[in-house]
Amino acid sequence: MGATELWLVRHGESVANVAAGEAERAGAERIEVAFRDADVPLSPTGERQARALGGWLAENATVEHPSSVWVSPYLRARQTIGIALEEAGLGAVPQVDERLRDRELGILDLLTSRGVDALLPDEAARRRWLGKFYYRPPGGESWADVALRVRSLLADLDLITVARPGSPGPVLIAAHDAVVMLFIYVCTGVSESDLLAFARTHTVSNASVTKLVRPSGTGLWMLDLFSHDEHVELRGVPTTEHSGDTDVIVH
Repeated sequence: MGATELWLVRHGESVANVAAGEAERAGAERIEVAFRDADVPLSPTGERQARALGGWLAENATVEHPSSVWVSPYLRARQTIGIALEEAGLGAVPQVDERLRDRELGILDLLTSRGVDALLPDEAARRRWLGKFYYRPPGGESWADVALRVRSLLADLDLITVARPGSPGPVLIAAHDAVVMLFIYVCTGVSESDLLAFARTHTVSNASVTKLVRPSGTGLWMLDLFSHDEHVELRGVPTTEHSGDTDVIVH
C-alpha cells in the first residue's frame, strides 16, 4: 500500500511576491527583485505566516504525525517549512527534492503581464494560442513539464511508503502554487480543461494547506481540502494570494 494522505503547503509570502504585486499595480513592465528565483526569501509577513502554519501543524500532528517531509530547494519554501516545523515542535528533517522547485519561466522571468505583451509580443501570442498547460517559454517550463516532475516524485514516495510499512502517516510537502495545482491534476485525474477552469477561480494562498487523500493507498486521490489558510487569519496575520502564473487561458 502506498501513501494515503498528502499535505501540500505553499510557501509564505516572499519578497518577490510583494515586488510583483507592486509592479503589476504600477503598470510596470519588469519586476525589480535582487535575487535569482532560487534565492528569494520570505517577506516579514511570510515569516509570520510560516509561524501560523506551524500552529496548524502542531494541532493536526497530534492526530496524524507526518511520516516524511519533503521540500523544494528554493529558499522561500525551505524557510517556510523550517519555521513551521520549529513552531510546531516537530523534529522531522525535511528532504530537499529538486522536482518540487517552482515552475521555471525562462525569458518571461521578472516580466509582468504588461511586460510580456510589450517586450515579447510573439511569445504573448504563442502563449495565448497554446494555453497555460502546454505553453513553454524559451528556457522555461510548461505546466505539463511540472506535471512530469510531480509524477516522478509520487512514484518514489509510494516506493518509500511500501518499503516502510510501519509509517502510515501523511506526507508533508512544501512547495509552490503551480506545483500544488499540478499535484491536484496528477493525483485526481482531472482533465486539462477542468484543471485550468479550476485555476481561473482558485488561488493557492501563501502558507496554506491543500490535502489530498487516498484511503486505499492505491489509485486516484480525492481533494479533501484546498488552500486552507484559516490558521493564518486566526493568528492575526494577513492572508495573501499572490498568483505566480497569470496566463490561465483555456485553449
